[in-house]
Amino acid sequence: MYLCILSLNVSTVKLKEVLLHLLFLQWTVLATFLFLDILGFFVFFEMTLIPIYFLVLVWGSRERRIRASYLISIYTLLGSIFMFFNLLYLLSKAGTTDYQTLMGIIFTEEDQKFLWFTFFISFAAKIPLFPLHIWLPEAHVEAPTLGSVLLAVLLLKLGTYGIIRFSLPLFPKGTLYFGPMASSFAVMGVIYTCLTAIRQIDLKKIIAYSSVGHMNVVLLGILSGTSEGIQGAIFQMLSHGVVAGALFFAVGTIYERYSVRSLKYFGGLTYFYPLFAIVFLIFSMANISFPLTSSFVGEFMIFMGLFQQSFWATFFASTSMVLGAVYTLWTYNRIFYGNLRNLFLVSYKDLDRKETYLFLILIFMLFLMGIFPYLFLDTILVDTVNLLEQAKLGLMN
Repeated sequence: MYLCILSLNVSTVKLKEVLLHLLFLQWTVLATFLFLDILGFFVFFEMTLIPIYFLVLVWGSRERRIRASYLISIYTLLGSIFMFFNLLYLLSKAGTTDYQTLMGIIFTEEDQKFLWFTFFISFAAKIPLFPLHIWLPEAHVEAPTLGSVLLAVLLLKLGTYGIIRFSLPLFPKGTLYFGPMASSFAVMGVIYTCLTAIRQIDLKKIIAYSSVGHMNVVLLGILSGTSEGIQGAIFQMLSHGVVAGALFFAVGTIYERYSVRSLKYFGGLTYFYPLFAIVFLIFSMANISFPLTSSFVGEFMIFMGLFQQSFWATFFASTSMVLGAVYTLWTYNRIFYGNLRNLFLVSYKDLDRKETYLFLILIFMLFLMGIFPYLFLDTILVDTVNLLEQAKLGLMN
């Protein structure tokens, strides 16, 4: 959030209104993560839609921003209908929506299946899981830079957080029953989004489809039901926020200079943007889980945990690392190497001081998590063990 504010300029249209929307989004996201009452979680989970809707609608880059804002609303609210019925069912069965009280209630297997599935539909639209991902590439393309960053860094994590916080410990039998089906959709989503990203020419769409693929890998780690898989999923959620946010900031840097994102207009930029070329290369390597970056640690742990459950799911999901390298390196090559498009590029200005500080902060976080992952994993391990113990107790009951 602070980096988004740093990225703004004094010349930003309606700057005060942008800052108010960011403050409102900060409040709703923090409340969503902090609420243990499921009703409160639902209220703020939906309220996060309001600021991002207006950021896309008012400050979007093209005329299709109206359609994109409607897609965000329709897909999110469609999933929310299921969560609303979930809350009504919980109130009728348990008489409360307090998380800690619900932990002491034993639900029947049929109840757990129904409650898990209705929760999952709502979270799947937010992650987004294939085939509910249609809204995300459209939203990223039409949103302003800070809108794309906040979508990737914060809002997509609400879905995976909800599954970890509520679905796994409260309804473990539902997780066991629907897990293979959800994992199958996640594997299809990983392969589909990678293949789709390869044929895109819009920079934001490439990163958007890459983001969907990475979040589907995170879902596989959560549903693996293993300590390594869940730890890797939580770590990858943090890592994805750094990497995807940095890539959208990088695309925004290009768009500010030339007001275009199509690959066919770029080539040979490394001659005039050497510092930016290095920064973009670092985050491109992180996007394909290169060793010493945070993404490598997260995906390695996810696949290590997933392998304990299914060899074939691990095999097909790991193709994302190969296919991801294809579209990521191809994109980097198209932008920074080859012939310079002199007829289009009329100004050559490398990163300024503000942009350099912004990217240095993200690079520091990237390598801190990649080289010293135990600083984060030690805390994650305790919570993961407690989570699995709660799930095991639920299965025994």
